[in-house]
Amino acid sequence: MEEANPVPGIVHPEKVLEEDEGDLSLRPRTLREFLGQAAMKENLAVFISAARERNESLDHLFLIGPPGLGKTTLAQVVAHELGTDFNVTSAPALDKPKDLAGILTKLKEKDVFFIDEIHRLKPAIEEMLYIAMEDYELDWIIGQGPGARNIRIGIPRFTLVGATTKAGNVSSPLVSRFGITCRFSFYEKADMEAIVRRSAGILKTAIDDDAAELLAASARGTPRVVNRLLRRMRDFAQILGPGGKSGAPGRITKAAVIEGLRRLEIDGLGLERHDREILRIIIERYAGGPVGAETLAISVGETVDTLEDYYEPYLIQAGLIQRTPRGRMVTGLAYSHLNLKRDAAAAPGLFSFPP
Repeated sequence: MEEANPVPGIVHPEKVLEEDEGDLSLRPRTLREFLGQAAMKENLAVFISAARERNESLDHLFLIGPPGLGKTTLAQVVAHELGTDFNVTSAPALDKPKDLAGILTKLKEKDVFFIDEIHRLKPAIEEMLYIAMEDYELDWIIGQGPGARNIRIGIPRFTLVGATTKAGNVSSPLVSRFGITCRFSFYEKADMEAIVRRSAGILKTAIDDDAAELLAASARGTPRVVNRLLRRMRDFAQILGPGGKSGAPGRITKAAVIEGLRRLEIDGLGLERHDREILRIIIERYAGGPVGAETLAISVGETVDTLEDYYEPYLIQAGLIQRTPRGRMVTGLAYSHLNLKRDAAAAPGLFSFPP
């Protein structure tokens, strides 16, 4: 029987995560398997190889990018490439300095310590982290009042990997302590197609080339989205394809993808119903903009953070909206995509469908 992991929060890189066991884990485990982000990956491979040859811990690593692009996955890959344990937490889970101290004192030499949403660290914990990152020591106060004294506790040399979707919210002193910075961008179509084929192979599901191409183009340049859609297309192909309800995995064809995307209300640009609703609200209620982020968030029933972190990055990257000093505005491409046009004879904000 496999030995249980003795320390909560530590993932041994050679073990498959329980949540992924059902699908044999779609997450890559090595840099070779990690598709896309070529320039960033090549540089990181050099840094990892150099650290291993010197028998040192890798310098602290700062990962920046929108959700779903592989920040957590890359942190796990780094741990696997270094042959060390992967220790994971998120900033909101670190409530008091003792929470951070408890994790850091349990680390082993060269371990990877991953903090997700690092922009949400509390000031007291962040200040403790400064010394840990630079001097590999912890400042700790013993006692209270006049008898209190400060001691420093040594900790193993570790690699901190911090991930954030909001680099601007991370304090400058913390950013300056990271030796390596990696910025994720949305994936190119060719990389997305390669991810689809790799994931389909792991899921033991056949997929046609034109189906993989369409699926990749409809996934917002985001691996997390394309893997989610691939699982759903597998379901549609299995139940609605030829010989449906047989219980056997069906081949994913272009027709199956078209039908699946229609049912999920996802269009050819990868926009979901809520994305289109955001564009329509800017057009129909605010004459195409500009409209402030808070006003727009209230109009669509989302928080400002969700709007800025999840919806806006791809809408901006796709050229559908733009941020201006006065607020958000839709572009001409948004009108075309929604099949809307401005009626020159109408008042601003009124639009009609073309014939």
